[in-house]
Amino acid sequence: MSVCSSRGVPTFRNRPIRVREDNFTSALTGLAARRYASSHMPVQIGAKSHSFAEPTGLLTDCHRRIEMFLGSLERVGALLEHPQDAESHAALEAALRYFREATPKHTADEEESLFPRLRDRNHPELEEAIRKLEALEQDHRRADALHADVDRLGRAFLQRGMLSCEAAQQFRRDIAELIGIYKGHIRIEDEEVFPVAGRVLSAAEKAAIAGEMAARRR
Repeated sequence: MSVCSSRGVPTFRNRPIRVREDNFTSALTGLAARRYASSHMPVQIGAKSHSFAEPTGLLTDCHRRIEMFLGSLERVGALLEHPQDAESHAALEAALRYFREATPKHTADEEESLFPRLRDRNHPELEEAIRKLEALEQDHRRADALHADVDRLGRAFLQRGMLSCEAAQQFRRDIAELIGIYKGHIRIEDEEVFPVAGRVLSAAEKAAIAGEMAARRR
């Protein structure tokens, strides 16, 4: 089989990915990855760097995990035309499962809990952030379609042990596009939307958001 070229594909490898040291970090290597991939428990986001008293902080923590798992998919994606060891399989399975199970909850946290409350507030400090929400929601739709394709191709690799050159290239293109989407998306939310939301939303509103986030993970 000919070796596919991945030249010209945008990459996370040449820039550091900010990752917090928690169970999600260790899930990408060795036994921890295998336990994560085989677990029947849903992915949780509580009790990490922020508590549910800081819902926007929890959303930021999710962004660090998204960056981490995208980096894992990128690394595995460079090798999909060839058989891989059990550790690589575990890393791929863990990343696919994270995006399949946790990312829809993260999107709901934003679109159903946070964004509507921002839109409902008549506060001058929120005006600029509110103008960006529609584009952020469009990012979610684009990412959803790409994640579905990555999941399809990733599962095929896990079943067959390798992918065709064409399928592997499509996987890498999908990951490159996701990296591009998330790079801008995460920057806007972490630097522009979440900080002002943390300042303007009341304690009661934050508690309501946190309660809804927790309910999605029960």
